[in-house]
Amino acid sequence: MAQLWLSCFLLPALVVSVAANVAPKFLANMTSVILPEDLPVGAQAFWLVAEDQDNDPLTYGMSGPNAYFFAVTPKTGEVKLASALDYETLYTFKVTISVSDPYIQVQREMLVIVEDRNDNAPVFQNTAFSTSINETLPVGSVVFSVLAVDKDMGSAGMVVYSIEKVIPSTGDSEHLFRILANGSIVLNGSLSYNNKSAFYQLELKACDLGGMYHNTFTIQCSLPVFLSISVVDQPDLDPQFVREFYSASVAEDAAKGTSVLTVEAVDGDKGINDPVIYSISYSTRPGWFDIGADGVIRVNGSLDREQLLEADEEVQLQVTATETHLNIYGQEAKVSIWVTVRVMDVNDHKPEFYNCSLPACTFTPEEAQVNFTGYVDEHASPRIPIDDLTMVVYDPDKGSNGTFLLSLGGPDAEAFSVSPERAVGSASVQVLVRVSALVDYERQTAMAVQVVATDSVSQNFSVAMVTIHLRDINDHRPTFPQSLYVLTVPEHSATGSVVTDSIHATDPDTGAWGQITYSLLPGNGADLFQVDPVSGTVTVRNGELLDRESQAVYYLTLQATDGGNLSSSTTLQIHLLDINDNAPVVSGSYNIFVQEEEGNVSVTIQAHDNDEPGTNNSRLLFNLLPGPYSHNFSLDPDTGLLRNLGPLDREAIDPALEGRIVLTVLVSDCGEPVLGTKVNVTITVEDINDNLPIFNQSSYNFTVKEEDPGVLVGVVKAWDADQTEANNRISFSLSGSGANYFMIRGLVLGAGWAEGYLRLPPDVSLDYETQPVFNLTVSAENPDPQGGETIVDVCVNVKDVNDNPPTLDVASLRGIRVAENGSQHGQVAVVVASDVDTSAQLEIQLVNILCTKAGVDVGSLCWGWFSVAANGSVYINQSKAIDYEACDLVTLVVRACDLATDPGFQAYSNNGSLLITIEDVNDNAPYFLPENKTFVIIPELVLPNREVASVRARDDDSGNNGVILFSILRVDFISKDGATIPFQGVFSIFTSSEADVFAGSIQPVTSLDSTLQGTYQVTVQARDRPSLGPFLEATTTLNLFTVDQSYRSRLQFSTPKEEVGANRQAINAALTQATRTTVYIVDIQDIDSAARARPHSYLDAYFVFPNGSALTLDELSVMIRNDQDSLTQLLQLGLVVLGSQESQESDLSKQLISVIIGLGVALLLVLVIMTMAFVCVRKRANTHLPGSCEATGSGPPLGTQQVCSNSVTPLPVPHSYNRKLQAMKAAKEARKTAAGVMPSAPAIPGTNMYNTERANPMLNLPNKDLGLEYLSPSNDLDSVSVNSLDDNSVDVDKNSQEIKEHRPPHTPPEPDPEPLSVVLLGRQAGASGQLEGPSYTNAGLDTTDL
Repeated sequence: MAQLWLSCFLLPALVVSVAANVAPKFLANMTSVILPEDLPVGAQAFWLVAEDQDNDPLTYGMSGPNAYFFAVTPKTGEVKLASALDYETLYTFKVTISVSDPYIQVQREMLVIVEDRNDNAPVFQNTAFSTSINETLPVGSVVFSVLAVDKDMGSAGMVVYSIEKVIPSTGDSEHLFRILANGSIVLNGSLSYNNKSAFYQLELKACDLGGMYHNTFTIQCSLPVFLSISVVDQPDLDPQFVREFYSASVAEDAAKGTSVLTVEAVDGDKGINDPVIYSISYSTRPGWFDIGADGVIRVNGSLDREQLLEADEEVQLQVTATETHLNIYGQEAKVSIWVTVRVMDVNDHKPEFYNCSLPACTFTPEEAQVNFTGYVDEHASPRIPIDDLTMVVYDPDKGSNGTFLLSLGGPDAEAFSVSPERAVGSASVQVLVRVSALVDYERQTAMAVQVVATDSVSQNFSVAMVTIHLRDINDHRPTFPQSLYVLTVPEHSATGSVVTDSIHATDPDTGAWGQITYSLLPGNGADLFQVDPVSGTVTVRNGELLDRESQAVYYLTLQATDGGNLSSSTTLQIHLLDINDNAPVVSGSYNIFVQEEEGNVSVTIQAHDNDEPGTNNSRLLFNLLPGPYSHNFSLDPDTGLLRNLGPLDREAIDPALEGRIVLTVLVSDCGEPVLGTKVNVTITVEDINDNLPIFNQSSYNFTVKEEDPGVLVGVVKAWDADQTEANNRISFSLSGSGANYFMIRGLVLGAGWAEGYLRLPPDVSLDYETQPVFNLTVSAENPDPQGGETIVDVCVNVKDVNDNPPTLDVASLRGIRVAENGSQHGQVAVVVASDVDTSAQLEIQLVNILCTKAGVDVGSLCWGWFSVAANGSVYINQSKAIDYEACDLVTLVVRACDLATDPGFQAYSNNGSLLITIEDVNDNAPYFLPENKTFVIIPELVLPNREVASVRARDDDSGNNGVILFSILRVDFISKDGATIPFQGVFSIFTSSEADVFAGSIQPVTSLDSTLQGTYQVTVQARDRPSLGPFLEATTTLNLFTVDQSYRSRLQFSTPKEEVGANRQAINAALTQATRTTVYIVDIQDIDSAARARPHSYLDAYFVFPNGSALTLDELSVMIRNDQDSLTQLLQLGLVVLGSQESQESDLSKQLISVIIGLGVALLLVLVIMTMAFVCVRKRANTHLPGSCEATGSGPPLGTQQVCSNSVTPLPVPHSYNRKLQAMKAAKEARKTAAGVMPSAPAIPGTNMYNTERANPMLNLPNKDLGLEYLSPSNDLDSVSVNSLDDNSVDVDKNSQEIKEHRPPHTPPEPDPEPLSVVLLGRQAGASGQLEGPSYTNAGLDTTDL
């Protein structure tokens, strides 16, 4: 009995000990938190929130390397900031948060994301800024570049630069520099070392574009930095003289080498101070001065002040200062200044005489004279100066040195005096008559005196001799030898004819008084003659007035006058001699009328001559001058009788003369020369009607266009020789076949001419096809009824109108073929056109050119290739430009034009097209198309005659010229140690084509040696196959990387291989995205295993990079884990395990061993517990009254509280196999999960799964089992976990999602039936339908996860 109660006492304790406490759990959002970096220390950061279904008190904590940033209130979970955050230092980090009840502590990693704030000002990377720039730096050049960095992100990290201040702060420097957005400082104006500043200091500042800081939009600016800019002087300025003006004085007798003054110049570029060389570049007196290197101007020759009188006694020197080095422009830097040197006077000259008049004297030494000449009348009054004496005395010295005295000397000095007697510098000298009696022309004609000029200081003197010529006075008159002279002259002598040149008068006076002037005194004939005033020659003044017939004798008075106006005269008697100067004079006029054919002419011409009678000058002769009609008449030369020689014909006379014949009779004398007079005799011949009309042509041919009514056909013209309108008027008439189609209208033109206008009536037109020719007769007649008529034949030809357009010959437009690339030249075709019109003038015109390639318009590419001549010849213009690859068909659109087409009619033919097919020439070599592929040799995939690599190539030629054949030229194997091994016959290549792209498939001929590790270098040649000419080729080299079998990776899926194969493309894409490699899938197979929740299939693959390297399994696991999107996609596609085949088999064996050991221990424990429970239950069942019993389990993971009631019934001991199996499972679960104790091994993140080796594959430990098989839809019982971490699981299975969607908020899921309980309750029901024995639901013995 004691043992029974002891068993009953131990059973509840044992039951309690195995009941699991529910662990607290964080809320789902306790995975990450975002905090601003400007959160103040001590401020609340966030709260840790967890829930515990046991309602146990919770304690919060935080751990990890970065936990020092926060302070956690353990009881409340409030988290405050303990250390300042800094985005720029650590923008994200993880902390481990924990929550625990009295029994269990739960930890989770929380990601803390620090949000950037504008808490950093820009910082210049280097604050020691200085630079030097040349003053000639062009505007816009970059002077310096600064860089400021703002650690903040976004606009708060974008930096804007500014120049705050420029020192020196002048108006010029304020905007002298500007700064760009990139920090480059640019010169914005010109620099000058000398005129501006040689140093600048820029205060720079950098600011960001602003951002939030302490909940305020804030702009952060850096501390100012200073940029020192030194301006480097450049030799761009000329030197400068230190003074603006230089002047000095020097005595004119200064010795050579005497220093005059010193000039000084300095380099304008103060920062360079180049030495200066001096020179005299110009001097008004070259050679007088020179300058030394020290700038001293010295006397270099003899000086003479007197040469500088016109220059104000000054010498102007242009001194040039030149720097020793060239300026920046490669030119001399120099400057010039004018220096004035005044030359001081010394008494070094004596007075000199000059023959000039002040102030025009130049006083050059060459002009000084000692001999002078003058004139004066004899017995001139005292103080009368000598005439024509221009004497000037000049002493170039100054002041007293230039004062001189004047005096006279010489043989005749007593007769004259000099003025002035004293002068300074220069003076005009006059010699005056002093004693008039001594100046006597009869005593001597010339007198001489000496003028002496003496220097008042040095007593030096000069002497000038003056020769004075005396002038005689007039005291005689001229006289003629005779008082009368008889002279003759022919009448009408020419003007200027000499009458006499032998009459002269004489005067004993000399000089001007003895010069005689001749003149004719007024009187009869004074206007007809003239006398030369000097020679006395008498000549005819106006010969036309000398007419003997008017006056035969003239009397003139000739006067002679001397220079003193004394005169005398003589008489000239001039007789005129007769000459034949009068022509005969005809009396009356002569107009005679006579009728043609019958009348006669007889008339005498009356004339006389006024010359002297009885001489040949007055004898007359008559002569009939030749004329158009003079041969019809005769004239008596002595009597002047005029007669006609025969009948006169009016029509033989020019009609313009209207019948008048004008004869010219010349009446002449017999004098010398012969003079004559002409007289016209007019004879009018009257007309009679004695002529018929005459047409101007023997026949007429006219042409008229068809279908042209009212048009003028032609004009006939006739002439009647009669000279009067009454006798020559003509009228026209029309007759002949078809005359009714025409009309003729006459028109009188005058002078016997008339025209007949033949035209069509306005309502009549001709038709070429009906009658092409009309033969008409036109008559011309006078109105006189007695007169006759004249007829003429008129032929009218109807002209065909050019009204038909030309047509192109279709045969000439047949297409031609022209080879490209200069293969053909010259003419290639001829376009032919025709026109039915006889007058057609055809030319071929090019209307348009169409360029196409494979039927696609390529624009104007071929426009210059061909040309079309006017005669239709088609020529090649640009043979070498013809390119088949650019254009394979040229269409020349042409038309024919009839240049002679009449207006109003179509002149052009329809357009025609001449197709020129461009034939391809093998002018393009094949070229390989780029391939972005990596070729690898996988042992499992590489089989003979199976493609391992490929190439693609294209040839722009067409036909056989564009056909490509691939071949392998060379194969080298480069091992990993660098050794090169040539191979032959290893690979073969097969050529195929699609459209215009040719592909070459490279295949191994035999199996490759899988032990070789390295790269196969395969050189492939692409060669075209032209029909003619040499072939063209191109080569390329491919790298085929070998991959070892150790890189083969296995992925296991929860779906069968058929579904994996169907999803192969999606799986390949996800793996490629995660690994960035080329995925080579070598095998997909089912896994032959009946184990629960195991993978159904696997996929073996290689992951190869473009360089030939491949991923190992560990590297593959890391890369998939790092790409969450790809991982999620692979999980949805059924991925559960990563592992190679060997590792899977090793893991499987280890798992089997672990499971067997665990099952043994669990079985032992379950047997013990079940035995005790069975004993206890049996005892109780035997003693307990009918009623109810309840077993209550708590905790959300194990289900809600359940109460069962049943009558007490003896429970037979179960010995069935089913009971044993369930007991073994319960024992295993009890070993794995004790009450209130968490498993010691870590869980797979995001799941509640553990493997038997306690290894987490996500940490890259040996076992690659992801433990995700619970996600497989193979068993719905695996969809729900009873662990408290279930909220952290990754739910990707549809069934699991559907179960969770039906859960109420904050309500734990309904647990699946616990297998052990189901077995224990699986007894046969009684007759009442109730279970036999009590019902138990013990959460501590949950065997669901088995």
